[in-house]
Amino acid sequence: MSPRANHTAVTGNGTTALTLSDEIRERFEEFSRSQKDVGQYIVDHLDEAAFHTAEELARRANTSSSTVVRFAQALGFEGFPELQTAARDEYKRARESSNGHVEQVSAPPLFPIDQTEFEAALAADHVNLEDTARKVEREEVAAVVQLISRSERIVLCGTDQMAFFASYLRHLLMLLDLRCEVVASPSQEGLARLGRIDDSTLLIGFSAGRPHPLVVRALKLARHRKASTVAICDATLSEVSRQAQHKLYYSSSSPAYVRSHVALLSLLQALAYGVYALDESAYADRIKAFKLK
Repeated sequence: MSPRANHTAVTGNGTTALTLSDEIRERFEEFSRSQKDVGQYIVDHLDEAAFHTAEELARRANTSSSTVVRFAQALGFEGFPELQTAARDEYKRARESSNGHVEQVSAPPLFPIDQTEFEAALAADHVNLEDTARKVEREEVAAVVQLISRSERIVLCGTDQMAFFASYLRHLLMLLDLRCEVVASPSQEGLARLGRIDDSTLLIGFSAGRPHPLVVRALKLARHRKASTVAICDATLSEVSRQAQHKLYYSSSSPAYVRSHVALLSLLQALAYGVYALDESAYADRIKAFKLK
């Protein structure tokens, strides 16, 4: 029998008990690339690891169910059911209030139990917004808002679907007369924009799931050149998160065949509004002119 078959918390040594999430964080670099996808998804979506099947968890982490099982075994579990038990225990403890009782649901569910696919997707987005609001740190947001407002040059790096959101943030910030450029591919033009990064530049890297190598390299280059760096990603253990000085997390869980970007869109609009609020009177005329177009 596995030494962890009957455990209720992951144990790192004889005296210190680690939660499942803590052990994943500590041992993250030991895992294979696919196992890292599973690990970072579990850390950021513990409730799903606690109650979904291995197949469903694999689908949401964009990997295979066999990888999920191998990941559980790499942690020392006999299989996924034992990992799920540990996840449920951690989730239950996290839900307990400081008075020792489980939080009470303050509002009725949005939809009945027999949700349609449409309702399930909307309900997931509702949870994503709440999860994002709970995990984003106020100090980090304030620091990023200040960096955006005072940087001489802002480079927004995002590929594939993230290129759209990089372009949207550029649109929002250019309304405030802030100089922004987008790097969406390793084209000659894009690489030239990265080549001009210096210590007066702010680089914001976008990532969904496994980060694109271009975004990781851009953040490493920016750090080397003493530029300010921000990562906006849906995985707290993502490589872009580790490379950046400041990190803003958004939740992208979805029952559909693509990730949800509702929370990301909300986060970007809130960031731009934070910059606007720093000096509303200075930006008022530009916004008024835009609204009259």
